[in-house]
Amino acid sequence: GGEGTVDALTRGLGGKIVNVEVTDPLGQKIPSRYGLVKNLAIIEMADSSGLTLVPVEKRNPLNTTTFGLGELILHAARESGAREFLIGIGGSATNDLGIGMLSALSHGEILFGRDLENLDKNFELDPILRECSFKIACDVDNPLTGANGCSAIYAPQKGATPEIVQKM
Repeated sequence: GGEGTVDALTRGLGGKIVNVEVTDPLGQKIPSRYGLVKNLAIIEMADSSGLTLVPVEKRNPLNTTTFGLGELILHAARESGAREFLIGIGGSATNDLGIGMLSALSHGEILFGRDLENLDKNFELDPILRECSFKIACDVDNPLTGANGCSAIYAPQKGATPEIVQKM
């Protein structure tokens, strides 16, 4: 579900690539893309929220966001008519539990991993999402918390210190 997912599946299924500008993990605008095969959008999280988009010295999951992933989903639904989604979640620079994505899907402000600590928000998702179905491509099986949880296993590769891992 990481880098190359969009290209491989879109080419293999005879679809087309759709280019769009989104927000990167650090909150800056970048070019991104998704694949479109009829009403199926193929999205790789790595393209909008990927680890390779963040210089090593700036890697810290408290300071990254999945907002760009939400922007890709909304664009595919609104502009390309996608109603089915296959999202590869490998290769991300983030550990925000998807709050950045949810904020984009509710037309909100950019939220980062650090915003989890004081999050008191109801997300009013774009109504078009009621017409959509989602499948996630993932090759790991980790619980949310604990010694084998997502933060303990994956946050260090995203720049988290042991203190940040504990906080997350």
